[in-house]
Amino acid sequence: MKIRNFSIIAHIDHGKSTLADRLLQETRAVDDRTRKDQMLDSMDLERERGITIKAAAVTVPWEHGGERFQLNFIDTPGHVDFTYEVSRALTACEGALLVVDAAQGVQAQTVANAYLAVENDLDLIPVVNKIDLPGAQPEEVAMEIEQVLGLPTDDCIFVSAKTGEGIQELLDAICARFPDPPPPTTDKLRALIFDSHYDDYRGVVISTRVFDGALEVGQKIRMMGTGRTWTVTDLGKNTPFPVQVKRIETNEAGWMVASIKTLGDVRVGDTITLEHDLAEEPLPGYEEPKQMVFCDFYPATSGDGSKRGDFETLREAMEKLHLNDASFTFEVQHSEALGFGFRCGFLGLLHMDIVQERIEREGGVDVVQTAPTVSYMIDLKDGSSVEIHNPADLPDPNHIEAIREPIVKLEIICPKENIGDLMKLCDARRGIFKGQQFLSETRQILDFELPLAEIIYDFYDKLKSITRGYGTMDYEITGYRPDNLAKISIMVNGQPVEALSLICHRNNAEARSRTILIKLRKQIDRHQFEIALQAAIGGKIIARESLKALRKNVTAKCYGGDVTRKRKLLEKQKAGKQRMKTVGSVNIPQKAFMAVLEQE
Repeated sequence: MKIRNFSIIAHIDHGKSTLADRLLQETRAVDDRTRKDQMLDSMDLERERGITIKAAAVTVPWEHGGERFQLNFIDTPGHVDFTYEVSRALTACEGALLVVDAAQGVQAQTVANAYLAVENDLDLIPVVNKIDLPGAQPEEVAMEIEQVLGLPTDDCIFVSAKTGEGIQELLDAICARFPDPPPPTTDKLRALIFDSHYDDYRGVVISTRVFDGALEVGQKIRMMGTGRTWTVTDLGKNTPFPVQVKRIETNEAGWMVASIKTLGDVRVGDTITLEHDLAEEPLPGYEEPKQMVFCDFYPATSGDGSKRGDFETLREAMEKLHLNDASFTFEVQHSEALGFGFRCGFLGLLHMDIVQERIEREGGVDVVQTAPTVSYMIDLKDGSSVEIHNPADLPDPNHIEAIREPIVKLEIICPKENIGDLMKLCDARRGIFKGQQFLSETRQILDFELPLAEIIYDFYDKLKSITRGYGTMDYEITGYRPDNLAKISIMVNGQPVEALSLICHRNNAEARSRTILIKLRKQIDRHQFEIALQAAIGGKIIARESLKALRKNVTAKCYGGDVTRKRKLLEKQKAGKQRMKTVGSVNIPQKAFMAVLEQE
């Protein structure tokens, strides 16, 4: 039996999951009674949002030219924030189906995924999907693919995943055009861990691709990265339903259970080998993902004000999620305002949003999320550099030579009538125009360089709004660049509140500070004395809001008599307020921090 390992890659919402459903149906892996839409999207979150978050591997049979084939395919996410998930899937494959919507054409992530596949030396088959739509232009889209990606028009396969048109031709092309997996380089067992998740009854379930040797039930295995040994208790494949097998051969993919209860014992990208017949060297594994967006997660306070139990629940939920999604990091963080929590790193904003929702659903814990920030490189006067993820960690300004922020290369594909508005948007966000390419008669590609901090808030929403949903973007980090950046300290009654400090460009400092102070003024309760809310850069105050004192009518009991009686009472009240302002402390409620820190 011949084997074909391939991935399905595309821009978000171009029909990958529907195509995967149709391939399962056509190969008789599922019948009409058991089939449902988005078969491979196992999470409720994926179904609700209509996006793929986790790559899912499936094994199905097919016959072509009188020969039997085993097709192992992976449906991958399409959003830019899950590129790491896509790159991991491509490492386990020899080919990829590049799916393009016949109505929308080549989009930003289509280009990014195609380059990712080429870097991994994968054979590509371009697939033009949704040819049944009234607005479909398959021939024009095939020309676009040739123009932008250099894949010949004749290689394109026109399909409709919805009606099933062209699916048989596609399956035959997969068998004919994708190469055989490479022969094993050693007779010793080497299997790559490309995914894992935690099961309450069986422990850690590992998804693996065997490159050399074979994996059998009862074998004693060793993880080459962690050095831990286990005995294989269960093996299986997804067809798409889990099916137990006794053996996984060379170049096959499947899942493995070995009664692993400790989450830290499994690392994605590790190599599995035999304990008594060790391989000389591990498989290449994966590049560590670079987290670019950071924010804090704190457990929401319970009714009795205690957080300890919630903190442990949050830690457990994060460890389980990290096993399933190795691209986010977390470390313990303490805030005077919100207590103990975690500083988390993400690949992007959607990634952060998905992780928060998965922690709340799968871990059963409510979290308070702070506003996202990016990492900065600080060049010190002694010649050294430090990387910080939190403005509160900024060294003393007297020791700083320069603050460098991450810069991204941004590629926008948009209708030509929106080019002017998008250029204004990028210009307002400190963008540098790099170039413009002609894609078709109605669409063009714009290249910009922008600071990452300027696009993590609402840039994507504004892009979609300007282009009425037709604009798409893709970005990659190119390095760090110094700029006129400064740390803004927020002070309440003269005392700095580190949880609210931020780093931003001096040109935007006053506007950002004013927004925070106005929010804070609405949330803090009024006291018996006036409270000054200030924003400062170093020793210079750049914005101020005042919280007026509560007035008590001390002259209410004076009825008649000389005016000096009232004046005496008012002077006494004034002196008391002055003394109170000197020694009194301002109580900042948790809701005030949440209102300021929460992402707008």
